[in-house]
This record gives sequence, structure tokens and C-alpha cells, in this order.
Amino acid sequence: MKLDKIDQGRDFDFGRTSSDYAKYRDIYPGSMYRELISCGIGKPGQRILDLGSGTAVLPVNLAHTGAVFTATDISGNQIAYGRQLVRDKGLHNIDFKVCSAEDTGLPESTFDAVTAVQCFHYFDAEKAAEEIRRVLKPGGVFCKIFMDWLPFEDDVIREMETLVLRCNPAWNGGGFKEYRYTFPSWAENRFVLDAVRSYDATLTFTKEAWLGRIKTCRGVGASLSAEAQTAFEADYRALLQKYDEPLHLKHQIHLELYRSTKQSTTP
Repeated sequence: MKLDKIDQGRDFDFGRTSSDYAKYRDIYPGSMYRELISCGIGKPGQRILDLGSGTAVLPVNLAHTGAVFTATDISGNQIAYGRQLVRDKGLHNIDFKVCSAEDTGLPESTFDAVTAVQCFHYFDAEKAAEEIRRVLKPGGVFCKIFMDWLPFEDDVIREMETLVLRCNPAWNGGGFKEYRYTFPSWAENRFVLDAVRSYDATLTFTKEAWLGRIKTCRGVGASLSAEAQTAFEADYRALLQKYDEPLHLKHQIHLELYRSTKQSTTP
């Protein structure tokens, strides 16, 4: 994948990280899933489309609700690892499809809810919003979710960002500051805002798990050569030696809920 707004147009491919992604990217805290459920996402029999699903982290963690999921991703490798994870866990309410968020090929007015976790900024926002509205049932909900680490409040994260930039100067995936919400243009005439929920969360990692999470980062595993990744890993392991384990790292979690304005055509 290549986008002008991302890393100065440099190629990246999360499919290259799938092995580590399947092992290390189940990072979202239970509080996030509880927030989703409190917002009405994850009900028995509810049909949910998860866009940019990667290895199906969200569907796997909400499978216990009895909702029925379709996990989609543009990377066939990510979907393959997701399928294997679901088989290993014995889950039967998650289907998969390799497709883009902008053109899923799924039937119109099929889903009660659509989710997109940590991925909407990779989409063509206008086209994706139109596709989301198309596949949602009238009055269905789209939930845009993202989680930021906080480099200006955490030395471990700040040093990691500095090292990633040393290895990959084009990377623009860091430097997160306080989130300020504004109603997006892609939602106009398609959705109304139901809710915005943002809160701080401290996530706990072993050093190995945190390193694995960073290896799945766009600026590392999705774009660096194998040699550069090896060098990054060695340098970051050395940096982490001065910190006690486990690591308690500061993040912010953001959920935006939009309700489709599409009207039912049923007489």
C-alpha cells in the first residue's frame, strides 16, 4: 500500500507483519470492549462488519456476545492468520473476506453495525463512508475506534519513537497529543453523531510483548527491510534493559459512534 499522506508516500504492507500481528496485537484492554458493548455493539444475533480487521482482534474479543461477525482486510495474509486464530479458538461466529473498505462487495443493508479499529486513516474516507452507509441497515451504527500511545507522557514510548525515526525517517505515525474531536466531513449527509468517548488507559506489557507490538508497527515491520528490523530490535532491546518489567504504558482510547441517516425502503 502507498498513500501520499502516510510516511511521505513510502510503501508499507501489514501482511508482512502477520506472524507477529497474530501473536502481539491483541492489545486493547477489556475496558474498550465494555465501552463498545455499553454502546450497543455486541448483542446476540447482531450482524457486525469489522473493516481493516487484520487478524480479527475485535471480532475474537467480542465473539462471546453472540454477535455474528464478518472480518475484512485488504491483506490476504492478515486474513489467513485471522482464520487460523479463529479455528484454534474454536469460534464459529466469525466469517472472513479479503476486500477493501471502499468496495467490500457485500450486500446492501446487511449489517447492524460496522467497526473500524486503528485503520480508518488508511481508507479513502469519502468512499469508505459511502460503502459503510450502503452495507448498514437503516439506522445502523458505525464505530470508529483508535488508541494512541502517549510519547510526551512516557519515556519508554518516547525513546521508541526516536529509535523508529532513526531507522525510518519518513515515518509519521508518532507524536500523539491530546485528542480534540471535530465532526468529520465524510460523515456529513450520511451519519449523525451518537457519541464520542475518550479516556486514558495504562496498558501493561512484558518487554517481549511490547517489542512484538512495536515490530508490527507501520514504521517497523510493515516497511523496514529484514536487516533494518533486526537492527531496530537489537537496539530497542538494549534500551529496554534499564526499565523494570512489566512495563506500564500510557495510552488514550477514542470511540466515535455515528448512526446512519439512511431511511428504510420498506413500505
